[in-house]
Amino acid sequence: MADATINARRRIYRHRWPVRIMHWTNAICFFVMLMSGLGIFNAHPSLYWGRESDFDAPLLSITAERGADGQPHGVVLAGGHRFGTDGVLGASRVGGSGDKVQRAFPSWATIPGPQYLATARNWHLFFAWVFVINGLAYVGYSLASGHLRRDLVPTRRELRGIGASIRDHLRLRHPHGEAARRYNVLQNLAYLLVIFVVLPLIVVAGLAMSPRLDTLFGAGWVDLLGGRQSARTLHFIAAFTLLAFLVVHLFEVAVTGLWNNLRSMITGTYELRDEASP
Repeated sequence: MADATINARRRIYRHRWPVRIMHWTNAICFFVMLMSGLGIFNAHPSLYWGRESDFDAPLLSITAERGADGQPHGVVLAGGHRFGTDGVLGASRVGGSGDKVQRAFPSWATIPGPQYLATARNWHLFFAWVFVINGLAYVGYSLASGHLRRDLVPTRRELRGIGASIRDHLRLRHPHGEAARRYNVLQNLAYLLVIFVVLPLIVVAGLAMSPRLDTLFGAGWVDLLGGRQSARTLHFIAAFTLLAFLVVHLFEVAVTGLWNNLRSMITGTYELRDEASP
């Protein structure tokens, strides 16, 4: 019985310390950048496509309309459609006040809570550079240590089994035992997409919004993204794509063993569990 228990539960060293440090650095940076970015967006809560702002035809606008009660009521305008979002987006209460104020995202979702554009930009840009440096360090470490090839790039066999992996995830069935030593194919593809597509797009689109860089590189490169307003829209879309990835990631962490996954990313130790284990 004792031998069966030992065989059912084995601990391995899953995450090396550089990966753990860079993971948590990214996590802190992302949340600060997201909340400060929402604070920046609140200063002009509309998105456009092209070089200039077309105030009469935004792609997306989070605003408020004054109702019969004299209070602002939040609405989202997108693609010619109107959505009521009162109390969540467009208009919300601040602090203990009973009155609502017009603001795209509520104060609890922004850094700082009050609407201070300059402060939000300072937070955003400082952590953005930490994020970029940390990201470059991660890519460099992954290439030099073999982490990218060994742990993130799926094999041909894994790619052929992508359909089965999708079905297993939909049924909340996850690998156990030896199969849990390695990321599954959906994890691999999601991580590669985020690292080499979504994050570079966030950075490049963010740089394209800075008029100062035109003096260094010229304005032509911004047009590759469709113009400065297009870059702002792409930056917004990429940020919320990353947020969606994070939500799914946290859900998977919870359903596959919250403490086991947290321990592996804090100490590096991960417990393999066979399906038959209690």
